[in-house]
Amino acid sequence: MSEADPVPAPASSAPEASVLDALNATGSNGTDALNATAKFVATPEGTALAYGSLVFMALLPIFFGALRSVSCSKSKNAADMPETITSRDAARFPIIASCTLFGLYLFFKVFSQEYINLLLSVYFFVLGVLALSHTMSPLMASVFPTSFPNKQYQLLFIQGSGESREEIVNYEFDTKNMVCLLISSVVGVWYLLKKHWIANNLFGLAFALNGVELLHLNNVSTGCILLGGLFVYDVFWVFGTNVMVTVAKSFEAPIKLVFPQDLLEKGLEASNFAMLGLGDIVIPGIFIALLLRFDVSDLYRITRFTALISGGVRVWVSEIFSVIFAQSLQTLTCLHRPVVQS
Repeated sequence: MSEADPVPAPASSAPEASVLDALNATGSNGTDALNATAKFVATPEGTALAYGSLVFMALLPIFFGALRSVSCSKSKNAADMPETITSRDAARFPIIASCTLFGLYLFFKVFSQEYINLLLSVYFFVLGVLALSHTMSPLMASVFPTSFPNKQYQLLFIQGSGESREEIVNYEFDTKNMVCLLISSVVGVWYLLKKHWIANNLFGLAFALNGVELLHLNNVSTGCILLGGLFVYDVFWVFGTNVMVTVAKSFEAPIKLVFPQDLLEKGLEASNFAMLGLGDIVIPGIFIALLLRFDVSDLYRITRFTALISGGVRVWVSEIFSVIFAQSLQTLTCLHRPVVQS
């Protein structure tokens, strides 16, 4: 081989050359390509802020939802009537939830994710507006002055006529509720167009608070059945498979609370989120709400009075038996004591 002949490049340089070409094709020495593949590493401050905010946001619907469930259980308004969960419903809930979750997983695998999320966005837009409006109603009632003209309205749908007529919808509302509905619609349009994480959290908090308020367990054993079944459900679908994580990441709907871990670096435009599912808030929340309703009920007062009386009786009886036992022991000791003769 002469000196003028070109030296062939080694075979191993071909992949390296393609990588260099791809990096140089970005026009910025490969910076864009590297940033696209680089994994974000959250700072300790950002992680603490994100998870601390998630814990705080999770406590809000549990606290206020439990308080509102007390008045909801005593309400006679059809729109505020709670849905009672029986032991049969609690036993079937993990099975129904599993079928729904796996069905969504198959939908995302078979059909286009874009069209599914578009349909779900419209559906949750309607639900979110109604839930947020219902959440804001008590606050608006205290904010508006007494001189505010508040007119009453009623939405009534009746099926049939005469003796066979049946009420389908009977919803009473006023002007303040309409103002709440207008504000909630603005938030809904913001979420529908931008999918901003703040709008997502507003809808998520409203869903969680309404769930804790309106879903009532009928007794403690039902709550234990529900928590036990969902424990197995979480262990299988979260740790045994990737179904839950796949659906949660593909599902663009306000079914989770999110908070950015890079908020300190990027502000409100942050994009690396820590998340908490609404189920992890609502399920423990309805159990806590059950305990609170029992605390303020007449049954609790009767139970507490009975416990105090029975506790006093037990103390009194134990004192009597202890005195009798002490006297009996003293008598036996005297009878068996040896007599010393002088």
